[in-house]
Amino acid sequence: MASSTLPWSGLWKTVWGLIPSPETDGRILVALDDSISTKVGKKIFGCETVFDHAAKSNQCKYPWAQNIVSVGLLKQIKGRWACLFLDFRFYLPLKTIQAKKETATIRGEVIPFQTKMTQAGTMLIGIAEHYSSCPILAVTDSWFGNNGLWKPVYNAIGNRFNILSRLRCNNVLYDRPEKRKKGQRGRNKKYGQRLGSATEMAKTVQKEAKSYTVNLYGKQRAVRAYGCVVMLKTLKRPVQVVWVFRRTQWIALFSTDLNLSVTQMIEYWWKQARHATSQHSG
Repeated sequence: MASSTLPWSGLWKTVWGLIPSPETDGRILVALDDSISTKVGKKIFGCETVFDHAAKSNQCKYPWAQNIVSVGLLKQIKGRWACLFLDFRFYLPLKTIQAKKETATIRGEVIPFQTKMTQAGTMLIGIAEHYSSCPILAVTDSWFGNNGLWKPVYNAIGNRFNILSRLRCNNVLYDRPEKRKKGQRGRNKKYGQRLGSATEMAKTVQKEAKSYTVNLYGKQRAVRAYGCVVMLKTLKRPVQVVWVFRRTQWIALFSTDLNLSVTQMIEYWWKQARHATSQHSG
């Protein structure tokens, strides 16, 4: 998997074609995340001193490692969720490439710089082109769940592409604009009344939360959640937001796919979060 010389593009397409029934509820679920793989050798391709935000107190915060942006197919098999890798990219910071370090070269040539957003978008577009008749739902964390990923991929794929992501607690939400009245002057409003940040709304909607039964970790579990459709300025479009309340904490999820149910959003995202945790823990 760490080879920089294998013809991955052709190999991945062959693998994609061998997957039987990749759809879940009529869509392709793709988990997107970045992870690090620590190394010892100083000449291994893709290695650099990187900051590990998930490092424990007894672990090095700046290990010598490969930083890998990867996508995987989320699929439920015999009642449990699995993640099958579909593609990956080695990420190197611009300073490493500009310095023409040996770890940034393939057969003596320095690789071109790409941001993580560009790498992620390229992989998603490639998968969407292969599964040309299926909607694509990218399930990711809040780092990728913004316009930097949404805009280029949506422009390339169109309405077949949607995002399911964790919502930042300081994101401000707005009501949907009221319908234009007959004879009203001026331009149409893009946003309705300000509803508050995700944190402010969590305090308001917690009393209205309902109990839902979802499949988490292979078992049917009851969770309290509340969902509604609001406007999100960072994407400039309506999104469905779901607050999930636990005993002392809460999280907010959002999706550009307004047809997803509350239980679907929770199940899909929780599998991605579990996959990301296993990546960072080695």
